[in-house]
Amino acid sequence: MTAIVVDVDVDLKTGEVSIEKVTAAVDAGQAINTDGVANQVEGGIIQSLSWALMEEVTYNEDAITSLDWTGYPILKLDNTPTVDIYVINRPDQAPLGVGEVSQGPASAALANAVFDACGARIRELPLRPEKSKPQ
Repeated sequence: MTAIVVDVDVDLKTGEVSIEKVTAAVDAGQAINTDGVANQVEGGIIQSLSWALMEEVTYNEDAITSLDWTGYPILKLDNTPTVDIYVINRPDQAPLGVGEVSQGPASAALANAVFDACGARIRELPLRPEKSKPQ
């Protein structure tokens, strides 16, 4: 299980969303390697935020138009927020996987943070600036 909080700043004029910080707690039972658990969850959070903010396959009436990585937008290192991961180690429990526990909660936490910041309810991704302007 993973709980995630995303702190955002929304420019009310442009709708531009900046992610300031992400905090997550993960319970994977017995954590055999706490650094490995934290790294896996952090990677999933960053990937999910990239999906939610900007990634999108583009197409026209005939075909997919996003054919290479050059024109495909992803979250770059200079836009990556600080991420704090707290691993709950429960040695009395069986170890569980954490490969994909952060993707869903990270996107949901981002959308809810935007709503809290400016009142825009996000119902479609990617989260383009025009979607996060105050209503």
